[in-house]
Amino acid sequence: MPNSQNDPRPPRPKLIVTTELTDHVMERMRELFDAHINLTGTAMSRNGLESAIATADVLTPTITDRIDADLIAKAGPQLKLIANFGVGVDHIDLQAARANGIIVTNTPGVLTEDTADMTMALILSVPRRLGEGEKLIRQKEWSGWKPSGMLGHRVNGKRLGIIGMGRIGRAVAARAKGFGITTLYYNRHRLPESVEAELGATYAPDLDALLSSADIISINCPHTRETHGLIDARRIGLIKPDAYLINTARGEIIDEDALIKALETGAIGGAGLDVYTHEPDVDPRLLALSNVVLLPHMGSATYEGREAMGEKVIANIRAWVDGHRPPDQVLEGWV
Repeated sequence: MPNSQNDPRPPRPKLIVTTELTDHVMERMRELFDAHINLTGTAMSRNGLESAIATADVLTPTITDRIDADLIAKAGPQLKLIANFGVGVDHIDLQAARANGIIVTNTPGVLTEDTADMTMALILSVPRRLGEGEKLIRQKEWSGWKPSGMLGHRVNGKRLGIIGMGRIGRAVAARAKGFGITTLYYNRHRLPESVEAELGATYAPDLDALLSSADIISINCPHTRETHGLIDARRIGLIKPDAYLINTARGEIIDEDALIKALETGAIGGAGLDVYTHEPDVDPRLLALSNVVLLPHMGSATYEGREAMGEKVIANIRAWVDGHRPPDQVLEGWV
């Protein structure tokens, strides 16, 4: 029975949250748990993380917190749950957590539509040069309409290559279908034929073939050991010179240096990026390029999404406190 004499879970666990969340979520956390929330407006320092992991029953980090093996080694014996605020868990050493008997949870599903919306926005923005046009207006350099002005490429009739056909990838394909875009997808496993038919998507078992044939390429896979550097210099060299690369997943999936060189030389048509290899630092060479739309990792940044993420964190903690397996426990497949 949960919280009996034989159960070590405290009814009001000490929860340390590494950053400020929405007001409603923080209020609920304080009601339910012994919540300590970092309200400084800056990321928790390494010393702060060490102190937190040494004293917390539950730790709630975000993507900006590096929860590596050295940090986990400093965890107190009472720490049994890392309830991550976010879907991606590439900032957490899952093997070290598992070796220390620490459960890791995340917040899947609730950000699917928001991230797919942002991906679709970039798919539209880059070929149609929306970023360049907006800058032209703000810099007061627009001289008026003319037939040859600001010519881009239509997306209708183009071929979209999606890398990673999970929840977000499927949501992107559904949106693309509405714009008359056909979809190829590369995934660890092929989707059921009924899903392919619904999305108008065709399975591409060979990633190289997808890259060389797609007009627009969208990265929608998680960052894991297998996907780190997946789009390397060789594969960037396969992309058509008039094709566009969109990344709303993780910056580390792409060889950023090779991508920049391809953009600088016109080896590919352009890119839409919401994530970067060394966030929050953005390579200054990217800032100088006109054929790139740059966003500050805002793919999931909606009020509704952040509220839903917080509710999932709370649900995972409550399930653990009650002695049940948290609904969003991260399993082996993420490693």
